[in-house]
Formats: sequence, C-alpha cells, structure tokens
Amino acid sequence: MGDPRGFLKVRTRRELAERPVEERIKDWLDVHAESGLQPWTTQQAARCMDCGTPFCMSGCPLGNLIPEFNDLVRQEKWEDAYNRLSMTNNFPEVTGRICPALCEQACVLGIHQPPTMIKNDEETIIDQAWALDYVKPMPPERLTDMTVAVVGSGPSGLACAQQLTRAGHTVVVYERDDAIGGLMRYGIPNFKLDKRLLDRRVKQMEAEGTRFRTNIEIGKDISWDELRDRYDAVVVAIGSTVPRDMKLPGRELDGIHFAMEFLPDATRRVYGVEPVHDITAKDKHVVVIGGGDTGSDCLGTAIRQGAKDVTVLQIMPKEPSSRPDNSPWPTYARTYQKTSSMEEGGTYLYNVDSVEFEDADADKVTVENSATASAFIADERGHVTGLKIVDVAPGENGPFTRQPGTERVIPADLVLISVGFLHPDTSSIMEQMPVELDKRGNVARNDDFATSQDGVFVCGDAGRGQSLVVWAISEGRSCAAAVDRYLTGSTELPAPIVPTQRPMMLPR
Repeated sequence: MGDPRGFLKVRTRRELAERPVEERIKDWLDVHAESGLQPWTTQQAARCMDCGTPFCMSGCPLGNLIPEFNDLVRQEKWEDAYNRLSMTNNFPEVTGRICPALCEQACVLGIHQPPTMIKNDEETIIDQAWALDYVKPMPPERLTDMTVAVVGSGPSGLACAQQLTRAGHTVVVYERDDAIGGLMRYGIPNFKLDKRLLDRRVKQMEAEGTRFRTNIEIGKDISWDELRDRYDAVVVAIGSTVPRDMKLPGRELDGIHFAMEFLPDATRRVYGVEPVHDITAKDKHVVVIGGGDTGSDCLGTAIRQGAKDVTVLQIMPKEPSSRPDNSPWPTYARTYQKTSSMEEGGTYLYNVDSVEFEDADADKVTVENSATASAFIADERGHVTGLKIVDVAPGENGPFTRQPGTERVIPADLVLISVGFLHPDTSSIMEQMPVELDKRGNVARNDDFATSQDGVFVCGDAGRGQSLVVWAISEGRSCAAAVDRYLTGSTELPAPIVPTQRPMMLPR
C-alpha cells in the first residue's frame, strides 16, 4: 500500500464517460467513449484502503485478491496485476463489464464514501494485459490421458473447461448454438459485451488444448448415454434456460415473446447470422415486462432497432437511491442504478402488474407512455395490440394487492417477457440418463458437484439456479477441482465455493 491516505486525498469517484445518446443508439458498439485506462485511473485505485479485513474479497465469490491488484494498478504494474487477477478469474474482461460488482457493495470505503472502482480496475487490467501481450496460452506440462465432456459453453462451462485443460485432461466443449459463449454470445447485447472479447478467449483456450464442437445438441445429435460412454467424466453446464411464463388471458396472441427469443436474434443480425425467431422492434410499440438487467437490455436493443416507444413494467417499487435499512453493509443493496439503456429513452412504470394481453380496438386504449395515441391503430385480431395493467401496493395477505380503479391499457405491438428463468431444460437428460433434480427443478448435486449419475457433474445455473456471471465462473472453477479429484484422486485446482454456498443477498 503506497499511500495509506489515498482515500482521504481522492474522495470522489470517477465513472467512464459514455458516448452521446444520439450517436450510440445508431450502432451496436460499446456505449463508453473511453477505456478503463485514464489519467485518473491510478488515483482511483489509490483510494483502496488495504483494509485489515477486506470485505470486498468476501463479497466476491471468486475470492479475487482485490487490495493486491488495486495497488498494482496504482503503480501501473500491469503484468503483476494481471498475474494476480488471473489467479482467481478466468474471464475478467466479462466480469469487468457486466458483473453487478458485489465486491464494491462490500467495500469498507463504501460505508461513508463511494466505493473503490474495483470493477473498472478489473477491466483495465485485462485490457492492458491483452494490449501488452501478457495473456498467453497456458497448456499443461503433461497430459493425463483422461477425457472430459463439458456440455454448454457459458461462463461456468468455459471456466470449468479451461481449468481442466490446464490440469492435463483432454476436454471437449459441446455447444448447440453456432458459436461459443452461451448467453454471453447471443443473450447479452453487443453494446454491453463486444463478442470479439469472447473470440480471443476461445482462441487462447484452443491453443491450450481445449476442443470445441458447435451445432451439436446433446440429447438429440448425441445421446447423453453415448456421451457418458465416450468420456471419463461429463460436466453439465447447460444453464437455466426455461423461462418463467405469464399465464394471462391473451397469452396465445402473436407478438408476445420471451426476452431470450428477442435478444439473441438482435445479436445474430449484428454478426450476419440468420435469426431464429425473426423478431424486431422496428416501428412498434414495445412493452417489456420485467425491470431487471435483461429488461434494460431489451430496452436498449429495441431503441436501436427503431421502436416507436418502449415501456418497461416493474411490479416492484422504484429502488431507493441509498442503502435501505434492511440491507446493511456489506450485503448487496438494491439501490436505484440508471443503466445506459435507461438514459437512451423509454418509460419505466413501477408498482404495476400485468392483467391481460389484448387485441382490442384503439378507442379502448389510454396511452400513458407517449404522445402516440393518434398513431395507435389496432391490429387484426390474433395479434397483441395492448396490455392491460393495474397499480399494485404491498398487501396484508400477499406481496402485492391490485388497486381498484387503476386499470388501463397501454399500446403494445410487441411484448417481451423478462421475468426470469425457472430451471434448466432437463427433458432429454431425464429421458436418456436420468439424474436427480432438486425441488426447484435444477440438477441436484452433492458437495463435490456430482450428480446422482457416477462421473456426471453439474455446475453453473443448471445446478444453482438463475444467478450471476461471477457465480457461474466460480462454480465452473470449483467443479473443475471436483472433477480433477474424481479422475486422479487429488487436485491442485482452486475451489473458491461449495455448491451450497449462497451470497448474503442477490441482486435482481
């Protein structure tokens, strides 16, 4: 720690500047106007207090050595900083951009000042490491002659595969889509995560010895039983992909889609790939049901596609601007954070619930989200044209009570359902190689990430349930240690978490 008074000298927190809204909504490039390395980057890193008990590290499921790499950023020792960061995090270029920064919520400095810019330091370190050619393939010194199949190429599957490859096992990653990355590839808009970041990681992993097989769906192209027969171990990392639906009148109408049908199509178009569902928001009244990060991604995507207007519905009240009393430090506090997409347009409606999808006549519609009432013309019957909503308030016999007299209809040519996921799609594995499921429909596992089938392991959202990218990477790393121990009897791979470990509080 070079300057123990750094946090007293620099009390303000700097954020990366973003490109003007009118410019960035015309393309799919990163919303930021500057990179993480700025003249003030080292000063911001010097605000780290090097606490005796670094709660930031306990807030991060990866166990990143945060005070150490913060100080190395302060000194501009980029190679040393990269070495520290890569000890615990396989993909800091991803977490540095899309993680909600649980570590910053647990920062001691954050008790009375804005917390240290840990997330920006991660992004800066890895960007500098790539620019200065510090990121090299790390192939194993020897091979074990043991093989592992990893099904799914999201963050947990890739982290698990990279760790096992470096341990000397021959690892093959299977992906049913046409490109590696899982939801990082097609589920996160390009303006938040440039896919070139994924491409260079895949090249590094290929150079280390990991093999990738795309356009192969296990259970269809290859049976689960056959896969288990081919490999010494199998890792199920298929994510939590069954979306939570809304059983409302009119759900059968055309124009109502899940967010993860809409977002991947948009990214496919950016890269010249044929869309699967062919959904577009162009010239439409768009309603997004669900105000989380995915809802925000739908908003930014719809705006870039040329939507007439976008309304985002959130059943919860608007988050407080400061840490609420029921979320004491160092837990994760749900505070109001205005995303880049929210700055680009659209209307957020809080404390509202959806009642019914309609294809009613235009004269039944009261437009409250834009001045487009005269332009709203009901579509032919069979296609959604409006969504009836109602105000809600905390209730005595349940979480919310609908408020009489507040029902109204807003125009909706395209409705995107973004209310989370239930569990992984286990239909094929249950038919071909049945594994036990937990009460939520996730693949059950013991403390070693092992399923009820010998030699079959599970990590990431498929076992944990819908979670965050940082937890997925941590699960992948820990699962790799368990698989290595299963194959060889011991392991030197790190295991930052156990399957039953839970954060103090999850963000929505």
